[in-house]
Amino acid sequence: MVAEPRFSDRAPAHASVLIALVVRDRLTVLLTQRTQHLSSHSGQIAFPGGKADPEDRNAVATALREAHEEIGLQERQVQVLGNLPIYTTGSAYWVTPVVALVQDGFRLTRNPFEVEDVFEIPLDFLVDPANHRRHAVQWEGKTREWLSIPYQDGDTERFVWGATAGMLRNLYKFLIA
Repeated sequence: MVAEPRFSDRAPAHASVLIALVVRDRLTVLLTQRTQHLSSHSGQIAFPGGKADPEDRNAVATALREAHEEIGLQERQVQVLGNLPIYTTGSAYWVTPVVALVQDGFRLTRNPFEVEDVFEIPLDFLVDPANHRRHAVQWEGKTREWLSIPYQDGDTERFVWGATAGMLRNLYKFLIA
């Protein structure tokens, strides 16, 4: 289990995300930008995913349900490859990253309440350590550290950071093992 330093006192909650690798000439990773009005992680870049519901059979079911709710990705379009180790966030989520392939040709319908934008970044860029940046800040008497992966997407800078960047770093470690 990979863990960020904890900064929340709430009880841990299980969650899952879908690391969707889109099969194109160059593998890409499907990402979302969350809307600004959400109460947690507003405006951040994230994988499709979220908190487990009691009716979810397992972590894969959570990731697939959330991807469908957030961006309209159909389960039949997804070939699950497996899970990465649980990633524990500082905000007390136990997140299971579910890695899957998605063939080109899918259609998405984003949920405008939760998702501002859906886009792709090349996998080779995201897992290249030369693109990974480490940050630290003093907050409430403690040092908080995080990873970021800035990406220039045409005229838009995509700033992948926090748990999403951490899970991508774990994917990189898995791929080179």
